Amino acid sequence: MPPVTSATPTDRPFRPRRARVVGLAFAVGIAVVMVGMSIGLSLAPESGWTGQDTVSALVFGAIVSGGLVRLVTVNARVTERALVVRNVVFTREVEWGEVVAVRFGGADPWLTLDLDDGENLAVMGVQRADGEFAKAEALRLARLVEDRAPRT
Repeated sequence: MPPVTSATPTDRPFRPRRARVVGLAFAVGIAVVMVGMSIGLSLAPESGWTGQDTVSALVFGAIVSGGLVRLVTVNARVTERALVVRNVVFTREVEWGEVVAVRFGGADPWLTLDLDDGENLAVMGVQRADGEFAKAEALRLARLVEDRAPRT
């Protein structure tokens, strides 16, 4: 019998599916290509490839791969009192009562929260590219907001 936890299935993190698979594959591919290219060119006698070129290529590959990994590891975590939204650059904790509306319509590439201070916050963990899964995730988030926002 699995251990009993306080987390429910509705509390699981919001994460993109397609972008994560494609982005991680590209990140690994870029790293492999840059390492292979560096080794191959450094072993070729007439390539003119130097140690500095190897270091530069490896640093470039690491930066691009790291950027892709950061891009595809966006998410939104559910806590008892707030939603913690981790986008590409910033992470923001939004208390349930701050969320006025959950929008996932039009041509927006990801879900957007309307906040009580007039700001809009993109939740990149729910992406339109995921189709029906994304719609279900948007509905799940809207229900969480409705259930957890303090009643006035």
